[in-house]
Amino acid sequence: MKPPATLPLSKARLRYFVKLHQKKFRNEEGLFLAEGLRTVRELCMNVPAEEMLVALLVREGERDAIHFAETYKGKAFSVSQKECSLLAQTSTSQGIFGVFRQQSQVGYNGQSVEEKQVQSLIIALDDVQDPGNVGTILRTSVWFGADALICSAGTVDRYNAKVVRSCAGSIYALRHYGVESLGHELQRLQNLGYTLLCSSLDGQDFREFAARPEKIVLVIGNEANGISEQVKTLADMLVRIPHHGKKAMVESLNAAVSAAILMERLVLH
Repeated sequence: MKPPATLPLSKARLRYFVKLHQKKFRNEEGLFLAEGLRTVRELCMNVPAEEMLVALLVREGERDAIHFAETYKGKAFSVSQKECSLLAQTSTSQGIFGVFRQQSQVGYNGQSVEEKQVQSLIIALDDVQDPGNVGTILRTSVWFGADALICSAGTVDRYNAKVVRSCAGSIYALRHYGVESLGHELQRLQNLGYTLLCSSLDGQDFREFAARPEKIVLVIGNEANGISEQVKTLADMLVRIPHHGKKAMVESLNAAVSAAILMERLVLH
């Protein structure tokens, strides 16, 4: 008799996994919960080690999800519709969840990002609060080959369910870490030879770069307030993306869009 693709999930483990909706519990346990076949599949494809996948939770009757879970026998568990509704953080759940281990906090609390002798780009988020923006910036950073992503204490949690969905599994593809004081971390990087560029409406046209510094930290500010004054005073250069025409028809660009435009310029020009 063929063994089942999924195992029954105990009530205790279900309660444990549901608690991963809470940021404090996620951080205490070093785990996070992902939802949706595309996101879970990408995460499984990119885990740096097998033990980073803790469990797959699949709703009964989900053929595609169960077929995918067959590859992970011993870690795949079956959940009912009622249990699925407790795990879900979307209105129309796809019926598959993954429990994964968080990336180690390399660089946290003043530990150094490795000093490099070649070109290096680091992205820093200064209180970026929209999960969609953070997830998109993380994924875009991977695309353009950034070395790390730094998040201030006021930036939304990188393991928030919406962030994980927005970066669609690329959360393992880039070193990322949080800091209590973004200003202190930026000063440390400047001491390692990094040039600090801050995106600002008060800055210089980003197309006017005379030459690209070898090591750059690009700072993206809060959606409503931009770069904080503390960080702005540290900047080696303020840069802006010019608008079309003499007068801007919108107040500013979306944070993730601005980050993508600037990264493309810094990496490919």
